[in-house]
Amino acid sequence: MYSASDVKELREKTGAGMMDCKNALQACNGNMDQAIDWLREKGMAKAAKKESRVAAEGITKILVEGNKAIILEVNSETDFVAKNEEFTGFVESLAKTIISSDCKDMESALNLSVNGVSLSDAVVNIIAKIGEKISFRRFTVLEKTDNQVFGAYSHMGGKIGVLVLLDGNNEEVAKDIAMHVAAMHPAYLSSNDVPSDVLDREKEIMTEQLINEGKPKDRIENILVGKVNKYYQEVCLLDQIFIKAEDKETVKKYAENNNCSVKEMIRYEVGEGIEKKQEDFAAEVMSQING
Repeated sequence: MYSASDVKELREKTGAGMMDCKNALQACNGNMDQAIDWLREKGMAKAAKKESRVAAEGITKILVEGNKAIILEVNSETDFVAKNEEFTGFVESLAKTIISSDCKDMESALNLSVNGVSLSDAVVNIIAKIGEKISFRRFTVLEKTDNQVFGAYSHMGGKIGVLVLLDGNNEEVAKDIAMHVAAMHPAYLSSNDVPSDVLDREKEIMTEQLINEGKPKDRIENILVGKVNKYYQEVCLLDQIFIKAEDKETVKKYAENNNCSVKEMIRYEVGEGIEKKQEDFAAEVMSQING
């Protein structure tokens, strides 16, 4: 009729107790949607009403412990909650719990125990306590050797978080490159990381532009070489001109000049890729007055 995973899913969606979730599924013959309604009708669902809300605010968090580092993003509905001590403390506990484990993916992380409950239950509990939809969106854990160094940078109170890993032991260089990543928003580490389909699409667009500009067809291939290199300079970290450079040196060259090389780069910006709800506050106020 229903499985343990169904109970877990219902628990995450509603915040109701485990036995209540079992009873709901049993009463509804395992139908998830009906079980959610059943719990709501009985006043047991705490988080279900918030499932459809958009959580596009929040913070990123970076934690470094020895040779491990984690960067994560947790979203809330409002910036006000993102600055709440209860919310920031919850994010801190997530980071500490995951970095102390061997987890590399969200599925295994959500089963970890934090403050005596599973991490997934902890998310439901914070939703019930704060009263907003909270979403643990993503995380990345990096590990380094003793001959490597992390560079971490948090901008605007965690609105942007950057974690880089360098061969070499120059922490100042690592921090400078992390700041560059925050400012210049490279999409890839190097040209080798640009997916072939993405590059092919860019070349198609460039070719169409050149044709529309009236460039001779026998020259287009040669012109494309320069355009592709310029594209790499825009989207690839190692090919970008380092923001603090005085002589137009690339990030790769800057690192090499300081006996370093960049191995990994992660940049999280809060809410990127999430379609935010456009609020009409005047209409909302009027609806409350008229209501």
